[in-house]
Amino acid sequence: MLFAPSVPLILYGIVAQQLSTTPSVSINDMFAAGVLPGLMMIAVVSAYSMWRAPKRAHDIPFSLDEARAAVWDARWELPLPFILIGGVYGGLFATSEAAAVVALYVLFVTVVVRREISLARLPSVLRDSMMLVGAILLILGVSLALTNVIIDAELPVRLIEWVSAHVDSKLTFLLLLNLFLLMLGMMLDVFSATVIMVPILLPIAMHYGVHPVHLGIMFLANMEIGYFMPPMGMNLFIASYRFDKPVLTLARSCLPFFWLLLGCVLVITYFPSLSLVWIT
Repeated sequence: MLFAPSVPLILYGIVAQQLSTTPSVSINDMFAAGVLPGLMMIAVVSAYSMWRAPKRAHDIPFSLDEARAAVWDARWELPLPFILIGGVYGGLFATSEAAAVVALYVLFVTVVVRREISLARLPSVLRDSMMLVGAILLILGVSLALTNVIIDAELPVRLIEWVSAHVDSKLTFLLLLNLFLLMLGMMLDVFSATVIMVPILLPIAMHYGVHPVHLGIMFLANMEIGYFMPPMGMNLFIASYRFDKPVLTLARSCLPFFWLLLGCVLVITYFPSLSLVWIT
């Protein structure tokens, strides 16, 4: 969720922009802010996985031929991140145009180069895609309308007054916020949580001096953990179906990763420079 072109990153940026915060939130800032926290989480999980891997996994020798074959097989996919990131930060196209560029590239590779989709099937694929995009736009439109209703009702102001009366310390607020976001991630998918809760949480967090971009990375990192935590962790049920394993068995096996990633979330929370180092 923390790496461009993550849809949750973009959605958070869109919702935060509706609130006209100072400092403001841009999609480019969200992309930049997610890099170091995302790399840290990957590094921690990878190091633990290599340490805990079965002995037989370390007995397989590295094969340069296999690595070369894998890279060659992915030769058309590998340039995609460089096209996207390089194009946005190189000024070749705006963030709003990046999706169109990526879609055109993927369409060309899929239809012309790899020929995984025939020209005869292309109209039906485009029709199904437009139906999905239309549904997402409808949800987003209604959600942004709900954001305006929340603002007009002055709900954030009332919550700020209530929270301020009960929580004095910024450090305590951040700890309670993380606990709330973890529970939220267990119950809601990231898209619903973003459009419903960000308009409420962002003004309260800014009252305690939390940068809106930093809040976005905290928010998404907690949502990421919630995806594999019961009772509603979506990834648990997907993995249970895919690998034919009981949900409780998978939940128990995820516990070490939960604690590791929770530690990463606390680092992200209490060291905001990790997210804001490239934010001007």
